[in-house]
Amino acid sequence: MNRHLSSLASLFILLLFSSQLMAKPQLPDFTSIVEKSKDSVVNISTSKKIKTGQLKKHLEIPDLPEGSPFGELFKKFFDHDGFGFKDRETSSLGSGFIISQEGFIVTNNHVAEGNSSIEVELQDGNVYEAEVTGLDPYTDLAVLKIYTSNLPHISFHNTDPVRVGQLAIALGNPYGFQCTVTTGVVSALGRTLKTNSGRSIDNVIQTDAALNPGNSGGPLVDSRGEVIGVNTAVIMPAQGICFAISSGTAEYIVGKLITEGRIRRAFLGIAGQFLPLPLRVIHYNKLDLASGVRVEHLERSHQFDNRALRKGDIIIQFNGKPVTGIDSLQKLLDEHTIGKTLEMGILRKGRKQMIKVVPGELIAS
Repeated sequence: MNRHLSSLASLFILLLFSSQLMAKPQLPDFTSIVEKSKDSVVNISTSKKIKTGQLKKHLEIPDLPEGSPFGELFKKFFDHDGFGFKDRETSSLGSGFIISQEGFIVTNNHVAEGNSSIEVELQDGNVYEAEVTGLDPYTDLAVLKIYTSNLPHISFHNTDPVRVGQLAIALGNPYGFQCTVTTGVVSALGRTLKTNSGRSIDNVIQTDAALNPGNSGGPLVDSRGEVIGVNTAVIMPAQGICFAISSGTAEYIVGKLITEGRIRRAFLGIAGQFLPLPLRVIHYNKLDLASGVRVEHLERSHQFDNRALRKGDIIIQFNGKPVTGIDSLQKLLDEHTIGKTLEMGILRKGRKQMIKVVPGELIAS
């Protein structure tokens, strides 16, 4: 009897295990995340006037023989209403997302800068004229304002660190197709991206969530529907190499633009990269932090003093405060440090040293 029951139990376990193997795997469902985030995504339409009339002043009608058949052609060309010398208006599209119910919208600087008019279309179809609250070409971020209330909005991720391999969902309006969703993962962290201003943005997120023209300024969200990045660039010939400004950088810059309208920042001529510290280095130097910023490139200038720094140094402290990454160093390099001689803690060849630096002011070009 016991042997019979044992056989039945074994058969039941085998059948159960087989059914689990044969069951179709459940694909992840992103609908709840998208439903939470999509209403805060906006379509941004911009227009600007391109002045071309100045070109005529640098050209002269050539001397032609009397009765030349080209005389009338050149006359039309140099006429005010001639070929291409009128001022013309161009338009472009971009994305953005609402961060407060009062109507503050985050987008890219290259979407909002230099336009004669900016219109924002919400998911419900309502269109509003937008004003520029602040621009920061050095991080390619901008804040717009529309005058309405009780708007759906989305929050920046500021809790757990973003990790390579985690879910990344991009929302935006590529080529004007409203509220398009693409998914991928965080492919890499700590990338450096050069902006139109010529300055590099550090700590950029790389993702394979597909981005296209028109996605610029839209949010990159995580599995909780929180913003982990602001979509900003794509390498067009490549596939699956797209970039977003990290939420840590974006939240700080956006806050400053809303309260002060501009960013006055210090500059040390450093390009750096986030670096986890080896345990032996942490224990040897009795450090209270696990990461720093490795100096990858140095500029020299009379406007600031970084002569005590060397390429390969790891910055772990600035002005008495810990430096755990690019975001924290950028926050410490504020307007209050410009022109002051300050102490910086570094690791050089595994050993902690204190050096002196003098930040200068970063001037927009």
